[in-house]
Amino acid sequence: MMRRRLFYGATAVALAGCMVGPDYERPQTPLPGKYPDEPSANASAAAPVPVRAEWWTLYDDPTLNSLLSSALTDNLDVVFAVARIEEADADLREVNASLFPEIDLGATGARSRTSGNIASPSPVRLSNDFRVALSTSFEIDFWGRLRRQVESARAQALGTHYAKDVVALSLAGLTTQTYFSLRSLDAQIAATRETLKTRQDYLEIVRRRAEGGLASDLDLNQALGARSDAAAQLKDLVRQRSLAEHLLGNLTGKLDLKLPAGDLAQLPVPPVPPTGLPSTLLERRPDIRAAEESLVAANAQIGVAKAALLPRISLTGSLGGESDELGSLLSTGGRIWSIGFALAQPIFTAGRLTAEVDATTARQKQAVATYQKSIQTAFREVADALINVEQTGASVADLQSSVDASRNALRLATRRYESGYANYLDVLDAQRSLNVSQLALIRNQQALLSATVDLMKALGGGWQDEQPLAAR
Repeated sequence: MMRRRLFYGATAVALAGCMVGPDYERPQTPLPGKYPDEPSANASAAAPVPVRAEWWTLYDDPTLNSLLSSALTDNLDVVFAVARIEEADADLREVNASLFPEIDLGATGARSRTSGNIASPSPVRLSNDFRVALSTSFEIDFWGRLRRQVESARAQALGTHYAKDVVALSLAGLTTQTYFSLRSLDAQIAATRETLKTRQDYLEIVRRRAEGGLASDLDLNQALGARSDAAAQLKDLVRQRSLAEHLLGNLTGKLDLKLPAGDLAQLPVPPVPPTGLPSTLLERRPDIRAAEESLVAANAQIGVAKAALLPRISLTGSLGGESDELGSLLSTGGRIWSIGFALAQPIFTAGRLTAEVDATTARQKQAVATYQKSIQTAFREVADALINVEQTGASVADLQSSVDASRNALRLATRRYESGYANYLDVLDAQRSLNVSQLALIRNQQALLSATVDLMKALGGGWQDEQPLAAR
């Protein structure tokens, strides 16, 4: 008898610990040992080197720091992401509650009268019936259906935490790059105003020369056209700056934002951070972690679907009292109780349950593909950012040389024109070349700063997993 009891007890414990469905294992995603265009000094770093958490402070701009502080607290995308976290955490608590018995309190009271007009007449009788009871029901999780549901809900909740980090990282990158665009437009506006002033001055010179018979009407009209082109270009740049300012106001929650002009050249280009091995992206990027949690949730749902094919066992019980008088409701004689056992086994569902298993398995495969694609995308983004930083940085000297040469060419063309050795077309060409080279240098500086932002984002942007939920 004792052996039998031990056997039954061990069997019950074993069944209680059984969970159908596959346990999660991280899929293997082959990655190269280093990035294609990574500098050799960085390629030797085997361990992940964290980027500063507030990486935008590397640009040493108080205005940018203030904008980021507002964006990360007041932007509505962040507010929405935080609400999603709160919703997922509440869903997780709801699913966790299914592991525990549910206890309800029920009470009824009735007064009834029997009829005397029946085949076998009886005296008319008035009666009372008062009843109060605690009832409970509890599903025994033999196959792990409930625990798999908790596993899935936990992964979904954790995924919303990572999704919020993705939103914050993307928002920080977009705000920073929009700010750099605005500062680039400031520099382009300043250069174009200088060009406009120069062309206005040349227009006056040509007009005086035309009045003195030293220049033709062709020269005058060319000078007037060049001046008008510069004026139209300036107006378009001012328009673009206003749009960039409006976008910054939207990103930071300050719709009436107004920023004074700044100097793009004063923004330092931060050093390229060591990238570490490509495999470290799995832990450094919140979007990859969010994709993995979606995979964990999909994997757990396979167990939920498979458990639906097996018997569902539950216990029910109640304890209370019943009496015809309210005063004796809870007396010993009025005590009532019940305990029950229920088992439900699907017999015929026309293939619905097996179809659900197949569907959850297919969704898990989709999640695997999404997870692996997020890793490949992260690898490409780091590689792209590295080559962009390298090549745009290498172009600075060439573009500065082009500006210097164009400025000298304009000076020489002006002298030759004023001395009568060249026509005004040479001056116009030199003016256009200088304007184009100045704007190209400014835009390259903006591209270089934007490439460093892309690299910060691609490497995880200083994000660190703070384990918002307890380990599974």
